[in-house]
Amino acid sequence: MARLEVFFDYICPYCMRAHQYLKELLPRYPKIEVLWRPCEAHPRPDPYGPHSELCIQGYFFALEHGADLWEYHGRMFRAALEDRADIEDAAVLAARVKGLLDGGAFRRALERGTYRKAQLAANDYAYEKSGVWVVPAYRLNGRKLDAVEDVGVTKEQLKRFLSDAQGK
Repeated sequence: MARLEVFFDYICPYCMRAHQYLKELLPRYPKIEVLWRPCEAHPRPDPYGPHSELCIQGYFFALEHGADLWEYHGRMFRAALEDRADIEDAAVLAARVKGLLDGGAFRRALERGTYRKAQLAANDYAYEKSGVWVVPAYRLNGRKLDAVEDVGVTKEQLKRFLSDAQGK
């Protein structure tokens, strides 16, 4: 099984679009396992906001509690980019996971910073260890596909990357 690392941020519209591409393409590549690598495109103290750290910390809660991660990602992308919800408010995010996760436990974990270290480590892994400089970014079998800043990746680029990495 090949492992595809997907680096993304919930506040990145190019990541949201590429997320949909990946969801459409992956059924053609059953030997690829996705490793989600959320990371902040603009971590604090960068003034660019809103900041996605709580969405990312929530991802680690969702992962630990066995949630449908595709669903979680979709909800966070919609909250941040379509609904322009206050993603820096744990209560707002807890309402977004209703029916997917225990909203009360989710909110408490965010308010306590339970997954703060994991979120910071994810940023470090992306930018210091994996050579990511812009999201979305992908790593598979020693190959990499990086988005063009303010452009993203096309569906065709992602398809070609997956095919090439799988030898198809």
